[in-house]
Amino acid sequence: VRPNNQNVLSRLLTVQRNMHSKVVIIGSGPAGHTAALYLSRATLEPVMFEGLFANGFAPGGQLTTTTDVENYPGFPEGIMGGEMMDKFREQSIRFGTKIITETVSKVDLSTRPFKFWRENHEDKEPDTTDALIIATGAAAKRLNLPGEEIYWQKGISACAVCDGALPIFRNKPLAVVGGGDSAAEEATFLTKFGSHVFVLVRRDKLRASKVMANRLLSNPNITVLWNTIAIECKGDGNVLNLLITKNTKTGEINDLPINGLFYAIGHVPATDLVKEQLKLDSDGYVITEPDSTCTSVDGVFAAGDVKDKRYRQAVTSAGSGCMAALECERWLSEHFPE
Repeated sequence: VRPNNQNVLSRLLTVQRNMHSKVVIIGSGPAGHTAALYLSRATLEPVMFEGLFANGFAPGGQLTTTTDVENYPGFPEGIMGGEMMDKFREQSIRFGTKIITETVSKVDLSTRPFKFWRENHEDKEPDTTDALIIATGAAAKRLNLPGEEIYWQKGISACAVCDGALPIFRNKPLAVVGGGDSAAEEATFLTKFGSHVFVLVRRDKLRASKVMANRLLSNPNITVLWNTIAIECKGDGNVLNLLITKNTKTGEINDLPINGLFYAIGHVPATDLVKEQLKLDSDGYVITEPDSTCTSVDGVFAAGDVKDKRYRQAVTSAGSGCMAALECERWLSEHFPE
């Protein structure tokens, strides 16, 4: 590049990095892309920051780490998680969404327009936007056991509802790690598919509510292994077939032959970006108005798993993305009439 052209290029990059948008979407999962689709079709020219391994995920979010998705409408034969997110992305672009593969690392919601900074450019002038949709998602807590990376989505999952019906788990012994309501719900759900379900509880009692605990303990297809933790995952290199466990009181090591391991130890919402700026609940999820995606800051909306601790499904995230887009469109028309 000749020097004079280099100067032009530099100025163009500066303009791009100090842009103002009508609406910016942070996050690129089903919620973010559904919001982008609705907003772009409404000619609002949304800008999406899809993140560059933000929250530990590639652009597209948690679904990029899954294999078969069989419970999303419109795919009767199922679809790979990564492929589905590629299709979401293509559709967003088709209707005019501008997608930037960078991570937003800082926001200022105290002034209008809202300010935000890209990762590694926090000392530069910020970009600005009139409205903001937070769709940064949440990440399932993992145990990081030896062998976990090898058998993730090859026998290990963090979502029984998403993956429990897959062929690799049918009529096979399965295990759930956790002692709360989520673990009880997932274990009960898995009895529809597995031959037997073991629940590993690190203490000698459950954290689950009395109703859920009774349901778990009275199910003949569930065995609770008290004072037990998982310490290693093993298999044949392709699929999981053995879990090494340890008794927390005696120290005894045991082999548990299983073909599926499900984590039910909670999720971490990606809300560090908006801490102390938006109202969050005790678990860190964004609080929105009832039956709405409106947050505690006017003009900021939240959609998907970043606000949903109950369902955490691709289809419910997409639905809340639609809600956020419609509410955002209405808000912009009221505050910035053409």
